[in-house]
Amino acid sequence: MDIVTDPLIARRVWISGTVQGVGFRYWTEKEAIRLGVGGTVRNLFDQRVEAEFEGPPEAVDSLTEWLRHGPPSARVSGIEVEEREPRGMTRFSAQ
Repeated sequence: MDIVTDPLIARRVWISGTVQGVGFRYWTEKEAIRLGVGGTVRNLFDQRVEAEFEGPPEAVDSLTEWLRHGPPSARVSGIEVEEREPRGMTRFSAQ
């Protein structure tokens, strides 16, 4: 019997607004782990947050949608999304 596996997709997302100092990275990590997505999230010097992640398309889409609003303490004013090639990230961590 052949085992069919879903292809993985990857994205890099930059989130703007009130997204630093409000637990955004912690909550993103928690949501990514819940969805089974691997990757990283970090603060940038320009006050944005950058997330790079990969996994099954449905999970990646769900995390991307979640990043549009973030946790209750955040105020997201916009996001930029870039499609990437998967690199084999299996764990998620906040940096």
